[in-house]
Amino acid sequence: MGVFRFPGRARRFLLLLFLSLALVAAGALKYRKEIPAGSGYRRVEGYPPLIYLPNYTGGPAIHARAAILVEEVSGMILYAKNEHQRRAPASTTKILTAIVALEKGNLEDIVTVSRRAARTGGSSLWLKAGDRLTLKELLEGLLLCSGNDAGVAVAEHIAGSERNFARMMNRKAKELGALNSNFQNPHGLRAPSHYTTAYDLARLTCYALRNPEFSRLVAAREEAIEWYQGEKTRKVRNTNRLLWSFAGADGVKTGTTSEAGYCLVASATRDGRRFISVVLNSPDRWGESASLLEYGFSNFTLKLLATPEEAVGKIETAGGYPRTVAVYPRRPLMVVIPKGEEGYAQKRISLRPEKLRLPVKPGTVAGEIAFFFRGENVCGVDLIVRERVEKDWWWRRLWSGHE
Repeated sequence: MGVFRFPGRARRFLLLLFLSLALVAAGALKYRKEIPAGSGYRRVEGYPPLIYLPNYTGGPAIHARAAILVEEVSGMILYAKNEHQRRAPASTTKILTAIVALEKGNLEDIVTVSRRAARTGGSSLWLKAGDRLTLKELLEGLLLCSGNDAGVAVAEHIAGSERNFARMMNRKAKELGALNSNFQNPHGLRAPSHYTTAYDLARLTCYALRNPEFSRLVAAREEAIEWYQGEKTRKVRNTNRLLWSFAGADGVKTGTTSEAGYCLVASATRDGRRFISVVLNSPDRWGESASLLEYGFSNFTLKLLATPEEAVGKIETAGGYPRTVAVYPRRPLMVVIPKGEEGYAQKRISLRPEKLRLPVKPGTVAGEIAFFFRGENVCGVDLIVRERVEKDWWWRRLWSGHE
């Protein structure tokens, strides 16, 4: 039986086809390797996650559909109700809008208001098409008088369109761990699949308040907003009434729509302690926010258990040089303790020498310092080494005079 042979032209065609398919497959494998499922953002480090303190369901009677109270430095949750329930956020959306604008924009940029932005409904800065303002002035209008038109103008300036800006918002929300949220616009007017949670809003606010410009904006009671080159000036008043009525109030943002109800993210600072409250769809957002904040100030103390500047112990390196190294907390361990119950609070250090595989690089995790309350492990911080550890060769011992 003879062997069938393809003509020369057919063989060349099949060879090229095979090579093309191989390249496509290789590209696909490379793509899957470099962009794994679920990627697309990088978690932001440097500020603590939110941690539940035991008995967090106690506290004042709150009738809002969802609520939460958080201590800002430690990230500890002192009260929560339906905190993971997805709800319409109304203008509390603008907290994230401001975060993205402050990080991606220049406050001195001159923004020209589009016709689309000027036509935005709801609460307004009364912008007109062609108006020119700095990004800084627009953010004042966004956060103080809750101008929806200012929100669209900011979004278009930063990202070219509301849709592109919403993508940036969602990416930033996930970077900050607000994983149960989805934003469709920069202002919070009703839109399909535009939602967040009390928990996520607290996370976003803890992060936002670390930006000095954001903190300044949300704490201002009034501002005179100036158009570019003095075309006109408009005085605006903050919609957050707590700035006038609650001692220490210094933020953050109101929100109201028929779908969301009355919402408020509030913050207050006294004696170095700052608490953040969130109430969504509340029958009395001012009173319930004040009750939550006062509950924090009246019933909890703040205690620093460890700092990155002070070593908390030493660990053997098992054949390494040096033989022992100091371990330090990766970040401060700040905790909240109910007043009168300080005796139930403990810190415990656990060292993990098996983690130190030679050579050891600075930053290697070698244990944990944990906060226990009433015997329950509440939270902890990694312990790391700060110096490099090499293998302990015989000549090192000889040189140093040790056997």
